[in-house]
Amino acid sequence: MRSHHMEQHLTGQIGWLRPAVLGANDGIVSTASLILGVAAAHATPDNILLAGVAGLVAGAMSMAAGEYVSVQSQADSEQADIERERQELEADDLGERKELIAIYIGRGLDPMLAKQVADQLMAHDALGAHTRDELGISEALNARPLQATFASAFSFAIGAAMPLLVTALAPNASLIPFISVTSLVFLAFLGGLAAWAGGARVAIGAIRVTFWGALAMGLTAGVGALFGTIA
Repeated sequence: MRSHHMEQHLTGQIGWLRPAVLGANDGIVSTASLILGVAAAHATPDNILLAGVAGLVAGAMSMAAGEYVSVQSQADSEQADIERERQELEADDLGERKELIAIYIGRGLDPMLAKQVADQLMAHDALGAHTRDELGISEALNARPLQATFASAFSFAIGAAMPLLVTALAPNASLIPFISVTSLVFLAFLGGLAAWAGGARVAIGAIRVTFWGALAMGLTAGVGALFGTIA
């Protein structure tokens, strides 16, 4: 029982790990696919490496921009909801108190206890109680645009750096198999890690990510080979 509790506690502590791993997965798939596509088109080693670096920068910035816009929109919505709740508390304190009591009754408290809890929480911090229990917004879970932006860009860049490093070190004649194999190994490891962090089956998570990564790299390499042959 103790070990199960410790495992559950550990999973809660590393809630940040799963999105970070998923960002790194995106970096590996995008950059490895780009490198394979350019390599299959018979580009020079310098051009292949340049394409990979450009893919890393472009992908990281795209992730950062998309994450910022998305999370900032969520933050704006949360602030609008909190301001609306503040106005409703000022206009109808009794009605808002009844609303909070109904929420606690719906969660299983008897009416008398629900009223006591609502009265005490509203006396301490009425807006905080409604923000937390009516709107579902808490300090631990509220949107943080800049944090999300940097985390997304950083995790993508870390993932993208893996196939780039292999590109810089692998023999030119064996670049495509080196990139393919090492990228799939990286993806399998990170897919399993993401599944473990989320409490899912590690093998299934690794296989799923590896399959889709292989498909993406194969299709991109096919396109590169096709256009390289035409050119």
